[in-house]
Amino acid sequence: MTDIEAARLREHLTTIVRPRPNGSTELESLRAYVSEQLTNFGWTVRRHEFEAVSEIGDRLSGTQLIATLPSSSSADSWLCVAAHLDSRPETPGADDNASGVAGLLEIARCWPAWRPDRGAEVELVVTDLEEQGMLGGAEHARLWRARTERLIGMVALEMIGYCDQRPHTQALPKQLVGKYPTTGNFVAVIGNQNSTSLMECFGNGLKEISQLPVETLQVPENGNLLQAVRLSDHSPFWDAGFPAVMVTDTSFLRNPHYHRGSDTFETLDLEFLRQVTAGCLRAMRLTVGQAF
Repeated sequence: MTDIEAARLREHLTTIVRPRPNGSTELESLRAYVSEQLTNFGWTVRRHEFEAVSEIGDRLSGTQLIATLPSSSSADSWLCVAAHLDSRPETPGADDNASGVAGLLEIARCWPAWRPDRGAEVELVVTDLEEQGMLGGAEHARLWRARTERLIGMVALEMIGYCDQRPHTQALPKQLVGKYPTTGNFVAVIGNQNSTSLMECFGNGLKEISQLPVETLQVPENGNLLQAVRLSDHSPFWDAGFPAVMVTDTSFLRNPHYHRGSDTFETLDLEFLRQVTAGCLRAMRLTVGQAF
């Protein structure tokens, strides 16, 4: 079956890595690029425009891309895989979150060959306004609350390209000290109390990749006792009662370039990104194959 290629990830990153805040011409240009890529890979892409209010009361406009395969229109069960395209204005956002979008595009290219004969269908979503408080995730959760189909899970690809093999490069919240490694070379799968099956599938799929350390964390009460685990578009899905996980390199707990001008392509570990993306592809097959 078609598998993830580092050269293609590099090509996507070279295009995407630049400041692209909400409302900018750069973001709209990259949305066109992502849409073209998805269409070329055989997906049907629609734009969803929405309005949202930020935590400080600003009224904002967002645009999301929702991609499905043409043969999936009658499906009654779905897996949603998402990554946010917007960045903060002060950063080129290589890890945050060009890495997730590049991974999503490679998944889009490979998925038709990996798709099981039966099971849930896959929806790929490129979200907006994540940097303003996960507003894009909240909007997509709102859309799913109004649908009659079953959502078996939502997966947020959030910063999946930074790896450091040196000891003591992984910070941990005080509640987790002593329970997880302090070398920043693993990928984390984080779910809540309603996401046990989804966590198991993604943990197991990622563990199929040799030489890729994988850690899982299940948090109670939608992660409200550990706010660091809520900082991506999966958390509105937790709040809406849907199973959801975040796949992440742990963001600012590892990456010193988070939300800085130094979050550049050169800081990424392309092989780590390839491994994580390949593991997600396997995890998706496990997940949708169980949904029948």
